[in-house]
Amino acid sequence: MGHPSNITPIEHRISLAERELRSRHRAGILWLTGLSGAGKSTLAFSLEERLFREGWQVYVLDGDNIRGGLNADLGFSHADRTENIRRVGQVAVLLADAGFLCISAFISPYRADRERARAAAGGRFHEVYVRADLATCERRDPKGLYRRARAGQMSAFTAIDDVYEVPQSPELVVDTTIDTAETSLAVLADYVSANFQVASSTAAALSQART
Repeated sequence: MGHPSNITPIEHRISLAERELRSRHRAGILWLTGLSGAGKSTLAFSLEERLFREGWQVYVLDGDNIRGGLNADLGFSHADRTENIRRVGQVAVLLADAGFLCISAFISPYRADRERARAAAGGRFHEVYVRADLATCERRDPKGLYRRARAGQMSAFTAIDDVYEVPQSPELVVDTTIDTAETSLAVLADYVSANFQVASSTAAALSQART
């Protein structure tokens, strides 16, 4: 591997403001965290589809998908989980730099790892706590993971024999124990509209300034 002193970053010739002007929305990272079975992936892909149909540049990074490719070499030890989230955080930043709204759906159980991803995003990180209590998630158990963990067939499973550190100050909380999937999606969509949408007047002003 090359030493960092041998690396010279090259600036892009297209600014983030220009990318946002073309897509007519702010770029950034919507980081969904919560227990397995809380509904992160369901909400992430539903939101992606909704926004895409409305013309947004949007892409989901999902835990299982990433572990089947980019992070296929990682296990589930504390160190591997930390590296998993570090890599995902960097990919999310690249997507945000390209002008996308990146929706990240990962358990991401450790608070320090999420804060590291926030720091890498430079102010474009929005943490969403998809809250559902353990009993609810175990009852849902869409992948049968809790059943396997309780049977001793899996180790270091979050909330069973490993910790989940609840977000202390998330930008948004979506409680899927109480709210339906439709209501939770509406809450997420409203948040995105309020925080990432570029007003028509702002877009017009930016376009005028560019010319």
